[in-house]
Amino acid sequence: MNVPPCPRRTRLPRWLVAAVAWVGAAALAAAATVWLPLAKDGVHDPRGPGIALLQQPAEALATLPPDTAGNMVKWVQALDSGVINPRSSILPGTEVRVLDQDIIIARNGSMPAVKFPHRQHTLWLDCSNCHEHLFKAKAGANKYSMTAILNGEQCGLCHGAVSFPLTECNRCHSVPRSQLPPLATASSPANPRASAKVTPP
Repeated sequence: MNVPPCPRRTRLPRWLVAAVAWVGAAALAAAATVWLPLAKDGVHDPRGPGIALLQQPAEALATLPPDTAGNMVKWVQALDSGVINPRSSILPGTEVRVLDQDIIIARNGSMPAVKFPHRQHTLWLDCSNCHEHLFKAKAGANKYSMTAILNGEQCGLCHGAVSFPLTECNRCHSVPRSQLPPLATASSPANPRASAKVTPP
């Protein structure tokens, strides 16, 4: 087995390291400015008596894990780290299902394949939010279309509205084609030998 030699480590100039750190800090500081005050967001009536009772987005969101797109919050990271702990249901007796299974969607073309993580979605949504009207719960039964997604259908119903925007291509298209099995189907479990795990939240 031929193992390629390890690449030489290059030491970056201190000014470059400092510049990158400064840009990162500036980006996080700028994130706080994207949350407009409610009276200026174009949604809330600034003359309404209730506006003084509402919490401002900058106050509510600034302590959450920062993101660089959308509403500037990494919601799944906030959930996984325990920073937020939303109710799993509002009605007693509601069955809560969390499916821990990734689906790989491999289409023809040069883009990396899509990895759809069921767990991150079912922590927030019941299966019935998507199945069977948005997506059929059967491998190969769905016709995915970026045109439809960009028009607010399929994945675009949430992404770009309440979840990270569609400009973040690499968050979904995250599996290099070189890592796909030779006969990857249009839609298949990431690990076909592993059974789907349904776990409580």
